[in-house]
Amino acid sequence: MKNSIIIAILIVTVACKTEIKKEEMSVKKEILSPISNEALENAIIYEANIRQYSEEGTLNEFTKDIPQLKELSVKIIWLMPIYPISTTKSKGSLGSYYAISDYTKVNPEFGNLEDVKNLIHTAHENGMYVILDWVANHTGWDHVWLKEHPEYYTKNEKGEITHTVGTDWTDVADLNYDNKEMRAEMLEDMKYWLKEVDIDGFRCDVAGMVPVDFWEHTVTELKKVKPIFMLAEAWEPELMKNAFDMSYGWDTHHIMNKIVTGDETVKNWDARMNQIDTLYKKDDILMNFVTNHDENSWNGSVKERMGDASEVMLALSYCAPGMPLIYSGQEYDMNKRLLFFEKDTIKKTKGVVWPILEKLGQLKHNNKALNGGKNAASYVKINSSDNEHILIFTRKKEGDKITFIANLSKNEIKFTSKIEGEYKDYLSNEKITFSNEKPQLFKPWEFKILMN
Repeated sequence: MKNSIIIAILIVTVACKTEIKKEEMSVKKEILSPISNEALENAIIYEANIRQYSEEGTLNEFTKDIPQLKELSVKIIWLMPIYPISTTKSKGSLGSYYAISDYTKVNPEFGNLEDVKNLIHTAHENGMYVILDWVANHTGWDHVWLKEHPEYYTKNEKGEITHTVGTDWTDVADLNYDNKEMRAEMLEDMKYWLKEVDIDGFRCDVAGMVPVDFWEHTVTELKKVKPIFMLAEAWEPELMKNAFDMSYGWDTHHIMNKIVTGDETVKNWDARMNQIDTLYKKDDILMNFVTNHDENSWNGSVKERMGDASEVMLALSYCAPGMPLIYSGQEYDMNKRLLFFEKDTIKKTKGVVWPILEKLGQLKHNNKALNGGKNAASYVKINSSDNEHILIFTRKKEGDKITFIANLSKNEIKFTSKIEGEYKDYLSNEKITFSNEKPQLFKPWEFKILMN
């Protein structure tokens, strides 16, 4: 009898421990809630160039630094393509990340599938989501589809598979979206990463070159697997109607570059803000940036393009409506163009930019006046006595407010505005009194983020 009681107690104890372990595993698995509209409001996105991020150029080396990205309030990590790269017709000695030979494999130069899973698990533990770069417009010339399904590709008049017309992308073969079987396989390959690896969405390369109806159907099907975030490398508003959450603020970025060179002024910025209100719906999100992999490699580093205006343009990318981007190396004051088809390395030494990103990140994360998602804070232009060179705007939401004021020129500017009262400059903690009777003198590219 005693033995039976002891056995029964042991069984109950083991069962209880098993349930506790199951609960612990469940809690651990749910450490990061699925991505949502609310999560996008104060999000900062980080573009990870795995090849160049470290000397080793591996997923594991990047994973080690994920906890540091919390210091910059990063919420979404975008991994540039991690797939095997085609060697046929490749450019340079290593080829382009965007010439993919297999959508469901990992580039062995970067690591393996377990390394990807570990990266995603680490990101989730640190409160960050991970999206993969997806290249739907074309594949590399080594892709298995070229042998098994040549009908998946665009062909010229001679019946030869060709690269995308009007481009110099000779290292890739153009996909034919008239083929329904190819569309179906593309969808299944995307589902693989959601189901097997638990990624949180995709950044889609040259999304505007792929039919909108493909994206709309595909995203609908992907969302049946789990909630996802979709970023289009495109500007077209129709892509965000039923498919994408965010697209590139290319025109905003180009205006920043032109203001720096003196070819455009604050008036062009104001016109762009009005254009956004006309082109896009209220819940459309635009990505703001001073650099990305294309800008860095082909048009120059931030310092090379923006010089003394680098800091004000960085702050503007955070304070303007939208989601700010940090590109690998930007946080380390990188002042070189990263090689695109060869191995290069980012020197990870914290200098001037890291602490600025840290403070801007805290403001973006904690102050609803910088909400830039589908329920973004308001944006109101404030006039000054020099609307050509002085940019002033306020943003408000639910009791939070910031005022951004900047001299977007290479000359000292004396001006007055309707701003009245005492404020604190967020970055310097300096107290400043404004009066419309007393002109302010701002140095070239000087700016303030004012808090009441």
